[in-house]
Amino acid sequence: LAAPAILWAQGGVVKVGLLQPVSGALAYSGQQGRLGVSIAVDEINAAGGIKGVGKIEPVLGDAQSTPDGGNAEVEKMNSAGVSAIVGGYASAICLATTQTAARYDLPYVVDVGVTDAIVSRGLKNTFRFGPGFGVIAKTALANLVAINDKAGKLAKTVMIVHEDSAFGSGLAKLLNTQLPTQGFEVLETIPHPTPTRDFNNVVLKIKAANPDIVIPANYYNEYVLLARTMQQQKVRPKAAIYSVLGGAASSYKFVKEFPEAAQYIMDCNHWFDPRNPKALALRKKVEAQNQFFTYEVYMNYSAMLLLADAIERAKSTDRAKITEALASSTFAGHVMPYGPTKFVNGQNEGAMPANTQVQGNEIQVILPDTFASAKPVYPLPPI
Repeated sequence: LAAPAILWAQGGVVKVGLLQPVSGALAYSGQQGRLGVSIAVDEINAAGGIKGVGKIEPVLGDAQSTPDGGNAEVEKMNSAGVSAIVGGYASAICLATTQTAARYDLPYVVDVGVTDAIVSRGLKNTFRFGPGFGVIAKTALANLVAINDKAGKLAKTVMIVHEDSAFGSGLAKLLNTQLPTQGFEVLETIPHPTPTRDFNNVVLKIKAANPDIVIPANYYNEYVLLARTMQQQKVRPKAAIYSVLGGAASSYKFVKEFPEAAQYIMDCNHWFDPRNPKALALRKKVEAQNQFFTYEVYMNYSAMLLLADAIERAKSTDRAKITEALASSTFAGHVMPYGPTKFVNGQNEGAMPANTQVQGNEIQVILPDTFASAKPVYPLPPI
């Protein structure tokens, strides 16, 4: 009597919402995220789908780079009967969409969204795969101190340039609190909206203040424009451009298109594990499509694999059972330099950032030492 039910389940489908900002100011990052999650879906379905449940039927959503746009897509996905959602990307979008999904007990795997409020509100449906900016800021500061100490404590002053939404503002607040405790003076903190089309005045302020370190925290387009404006005006801090979640700092697209502006930029950000054969195979697959291997790609790829593992263990498309399976996840089949997944109040405690630096035409890992591919160039050589 059970056999027909099993056969039906194996030939069934599981609807999953893939939510990204594929239009508007964050379109590039959203399109990269959709690429990564779509590759994961294709691989899972090519292997027969989720064991015991069925193939994934993706329900695509465009958040249009706004929280309201994201909320509208969650409403549509709920009406379409999705069993879970992956993505969101930006902190402001994820704050809104996870709250909306919670009204329907709809399990939601956040790919990036770094503001810690996403997982500190007690939403039982929300699981963030990557680290939040509390962990990232702490790691970034510890690594900056280590690099600076090794060079004889030569850097003492900092300027912060950040986008003014939940992501950038929250990070700037943390840095302003923590940097002085480590002996750094924050000369000025400069917010800007997304999008911003002109950074000439910001760069003039940097030139006038002449800080030892500039810390940018912004999304891809603004990051590139800021770096290019600094390069064009020949403004370079004495010690480093040291990004914390720099939107372009760890981007092969940036390095290829603007190598001079990108050169020697450091970043503490999401990164793949360069020792992992699965990560290298994914990079090859992405680059074969003439696309860049950005963090949005491998974060979403891994988040989809995590969700598929939970659905397989739940043996069901039931939202409550998937939520329960996610909460108990020990998934280790990702491509990140993480340990096994362990969710505590929705946050993956196994997630950690890495430090990178653009050296030549490559992005090198400089910390942690366990998988570093190069030594940091610090301080910056003169222009």
